[in-house]
Amino acid sequence: MKRWWSHVWPPFVAVLFFLIAWQLCTSLFDIEKWILPSPADIAKQTAEGAGGLWGHVFATVKLTLEGFVIGTSVGLLIALILHMIPFLKSALYPLLILSQNIPTIALAPLLMIWFGFGLLPKLIVITLVCFFPVAVATMGGLKQTDRMMLNYMRMIGANKCQIFTKLELPHALPSIFSGIKIAATYSVMGAVIAEWIGAEKGIGYYMMLQKAGYRTDRMFVAIMIIVALSLMMFGLIALLEKWLVRWKPKQES
Repeated sequence: MKRWWSHVWPPFVAVLFFLIAWQLCTSLFDIEKWILPSPADIAKQTAEGAGGLWGHVFATVKLTLEGFVIGTSVGLLIALILHMIPFLKSALYPLLILSQNIPTIALAPLLMIWFGFGLLPKLIVITLVCFFPVAVATMGGLKQTDRMMLNYMRMIGANKCQIFTKLELPHALPSIFSGIKIAATYSVMGAVIAEWIGAEKGIGYYMMLQKAGYRTDRMFVAIMIIVALSLMMFGLIALLEKWLVRWKPKQES
C-alpha cells in the first residue's frame, strides 16, 4: 500500500496545484466563462448535466470497444504475417509507416463518402488508429527473441510452430501489451473523431453541439470524460497484462 501511494501522490499533488492555479487565475483575471471556465464551473456543469450524458457516454464506449477489438486483432494479424514471411515485411513495412502520415481527421470524410454514415466508416477510423502501435510493438517483441534459446530449440528439433508458441510469443508478450495499451488510449480518441464526422449520439457528437453553442464548460466536461475513458481502458489492459505476464520481473521503484 505504501509503495502504491508513493507512486500516486506526486501526480495527485501536481494536478491539485494545477487546478488551484487555474481557479485562481480565472477569478483574479475575471476571465469570461465562455472563454475559459473555472474548475468549479466545470464541476457544477458536470453535476447538473450528468443525467443527460449517459447516453452519449454509452454510445462512445460501445464504439470504442468494438473498434479497439477489431483494430487490435488486425494489428496482431498483420504483425504475425509479416513476422512469418520476411519478404512481405520488407515490402509492406514502409507502407505501414506511410499510413500513419495521413491525418485521421483528413481521411475520415473520405470514408464517410465511400461507406456512408453508418457504423463501418467509424470502425475503420478506430482500426486505422489502433492497429499500428499493436503491429509495431508485436513485431519488435518477436524480433527480440533470445538468440541462444532460439538456436537451442532448433538444435533439439523444434519446428516453427513450436518455436513460435513456446518461445517467441511468450517472450514478446510484454512488448505486445505495450502496444495494446497505447491502442487502448488511442481507441477513445478514434471514436470521438469518428463521431465528429457523422453520428447521432456520442461524446464527439455532444462536443460538436456544445461548440456550436459556445458552451465551453460543457466542452471541458466532455474532455474530462474522454480522459477518464482513456485511463480506464489503459488500466484494464494493464491489469490484464499483470495477470497474464506473471513471469515479467518487477521494475525497481
